[in-house]
Amino acid sequence: MTHVQSMLDAHPLGTGSIDKARLVECIQACFECAQTCTACADACLSEEMVAELTKCIRTNLDCVDICVATGKILSRHPGHNADITRAVLQACRTACRACADECGQHASMHRHCEVCAGACRRCEQACADLLASLG
Repeated sequence: MTHVQSMLDAHPLGTGSIDKARLVECIQACFECAQTCTACADACLSEEMVAELTKCIRTNLDCVDICVATGKILSRHPGHNADITRAVLQACRTACRACADECGQHASMHRHCEVCAGACRRCEQACADLLASLG
């Protein structure tokens, strides 16, 4: 059992009607994606061709901020405002898709971009799955 699941289980209000397994997966994917994008941006900054990776670095950092915000919002009682939950999930999907697409363009030259694109795709899918379960 993960800390994410333990904390959701310990919340006095539970998760309401939200699918707990999908919620746990999404929270974990958001924070994992944020960490991976942070590391990818840092690795891009260490590349000799850093000037050509400017868009990738910025996209990574945008994705970090949105994933962290999404993970934090989902960690609070998510049933409180369903409209905000849906909006933040959609924003996270969009950011992850953009970051995965950008990193994907560099994946053949930079392993860190390949790894990052995969983490972004997983987070994008986790957000989509949770969003679909909300109805």
